[in-house]
Amino acid sequence: MEKLTLALVSHGPLGAGRWGLEYITPRAIKDDELLVRMVATGICRADIHFGDFSITETATNPAAYYPRVMGHEGAGYVEQVGNSAEGFKPNDPVLLSFMSCGKCYNCEADHPAYCVKSFECNFLGERNVYYPDARRDDDPQVGIAGSFFGQSSFSSKAIVKSATVVNLDGLGVTHSDLPILAPLGCGVQTGAGAFTNIANVQPDHDVAVLGVGGVGMSAILAAAMIGCRTIIAIDNVQSRLEMAKSLGATHTVNTSDPNLDLVSKIFEFTDSRGVHTSLDTTGIQRLARQSWDFVRFQGKVLQAGLANSDAQWQVSMADHLITGRLIIGCLQGDAIPQVYVREMVSWYLAGKFPVDKLVRCYPAGEWQQALEDMQNGTTIKPVLLWPDQHTSRI
Repeated sequence: MEKLTLALVSHGPLGAGRWGLEYITPRAIKDDELLVRMVATGICRADIHFGDFSITETATNPAAYYPRVMGHEGAGYVEQVGNSAEGFKPNDPVLLSFMSCGKCYNCEADHPAYCVKSFECNFLGERNVYYPDARRDDDPQVGIAGSFFGQSSFSSKAIVKSATVVNLDGLGVTHSDLPILAPLGCGVQTGAGAFTNIANVQPDHDVAVLGVGGVGMSAILAAAMIGCRTIIAIDNVQSRLEMAKSLGATHTVNTSDPNLDLVSKIFEFTDSRGVHTSLDTTGIQRLARQSWDFVRFQGKVLQAGLANSDAQWQVSMADHLITGRLIIGCLQGDAIPQVYVREMVSWYLAGKFPVDKLVRCYPAGEWQQALEDMQNGTTIKPVLLWPDQHTSRI
């Protein structure tokens, strides 16, 4: 078994100070798995949510348990390949994305983001994938869970399911590109895919994005690349709005204004038409519900955020019938990662999709600062760099 793998391990709620870096030992890989030497891992809010469960929740939620390794926006190089993992060889550069069963009706129809076993595949994980480096042979309570999103990439070496892996071999990516590209497998894919895949927005379309963190800013990049007529960024952090404007937003709205009439403001920006598509990344019911009101008839309301599991849209059937508006859940941009991630990489290399402007890298030892900067809005997309990186060109 591999040894001295540095990982960010959750032994309890983040808020209780139970996360920390330590050395762990991966078990042997299975036939459908790869061992990947991680270069970088993006931090997503899902890592925080699923790694910060209270003691009460661990008694009732099957996805809430400790100890475990989180992380699901990994980038690195293949070290070992399982017997049934086809299409990979040692030293292939790879990005990691989400997991799907590959067998349900949605997976077979090329919509793996909506796999009917998505919760089981991505959030339950697998116990006893790693072990503390200093474990005692007579101690049975030593297992550390992995396979969060099929990867658990908050680690310098990660055992990953082959279904999560996107091979970048042959694309001309350099080693220094990998930290920039790490978030493509989740946050960037979700935001960009919302407009390019789910809504199919066009150059003459008007769009709005509520919440311009990593997902929302990626949607702004996609809309700008497409050349949308009106791109409206909505947030309560002015620095984020200024960045959105620099990335292609034509208008911005700061929701911290106590006198704001958001619906009227959007109609003002669109000559009373409303937008063709809105993307809500906040999950805040009040904001999301207003997006229904400022989307034009037969427009699309995309939901990519969820702040409260009890939140509801509260749309009358009469309004739904008369307006023809669609409310669509947005998971992973409805992407096939092995296709879409490579496409996004090509956009980036061609200079059309500047995701580098969203990323700030931190040594793994500064993970707490990275989390703090993401929470307060200083950094849009923090990426952790793992030690022992190689500097060779791919």
